[in-house]
Amino acid sequence: MKHIFLVFVGLFIMFTAHAAKVDTVSVFSARMQKAVKTVVVLPEQQQIQSVLYLLHGYSGNYSNWVNNVSSLKDLVDQYGYVVVCPDGGFDSWYWDTTDDNYKYETFITKELIPFIEDRYTVGNQRVNRGITGLSMGGHGALYLAFRHQDLFAFAGSTSGGVDIRPFPENWNMKQRLGTYHENKKVWDDHTVIELTHLVQAGNLQLFIDCGTDDFFFAVNNKLHEKLDYLRIPHVYLTMPGKHDWNYWSQSIAYQMAFFEQCFLSASKIN
Repeated sequence: MKHIFLVFVGLFIMFTAHAAKVDTVSVFSARMQKAVKTVVVLPEQQQIQSVLYLLHGYSGNYSNWVNNVSSLKDLVDQYGYVVVCPDGGFDSWYWDTTDDNYKYETFITKELIPFIEDRYTVGNQRVNRGITGLSMGGHGALYLAFRHQDLFAFAGSTSGGVDIRPFPENWNMKQRLGTYHENKKVWDDHTVIELTHLVQAGNLQLFIDCGTDDFFFAVNNKLHEKLDYLRIPHVYLTMPGKHDWNYWSQSIAYQMAFFEQCFLSASKIN
């Protein structure tokens, strides 16, 4: 299954001088009582319907994708859909937690999406929305998509931390969830690989990739195997690479080509 996607991606990108517009907006979160910076990359063409929410990783911010991937604006122009990069906090993992400053699930699903759809007059159906991200953001994208299939029809992850439990001392997760030893049920409820039972087969189109030298490679393989066992359709791609921007600068081309195919197929049906 992992090789099928290569047929229509090809890695041949025809770059032109990009005319994509980059907006940086502040989206007020009533739930967190703060403004959340968000980058919005808009293609040159008009009457855009579809939006890809693109999440950053641990210790990152809203500007990471546009600052670190020089091809992002070219890809937006090529594929013709909006890319939205919200700030997800230093270490939120895109959960709602007991800390009022960390309600990023609510922010994205109930505050950011309505803001984007109102301000940019894009489509407001689930088939107009995709979500993906890197590392913490890859986890966040699948976590939100699995839990909110009424909002998202398409989801992905690149180098995602799709099972957090092998890393109980890392990335401030115990500050958000409590220690793993004392809160195993909470950790299970907040890790992607334990939420696959929520996915209705065929309801979400999924694309997952990871570099073979990435410390998250093993957990991505396990998620792929579990999805296969549950007969949940998905594309799984592995390539040489580490957990770094060299890899993500390549993988984003595959990710965005996948979402283009999803949006095009949905537009033909509708």
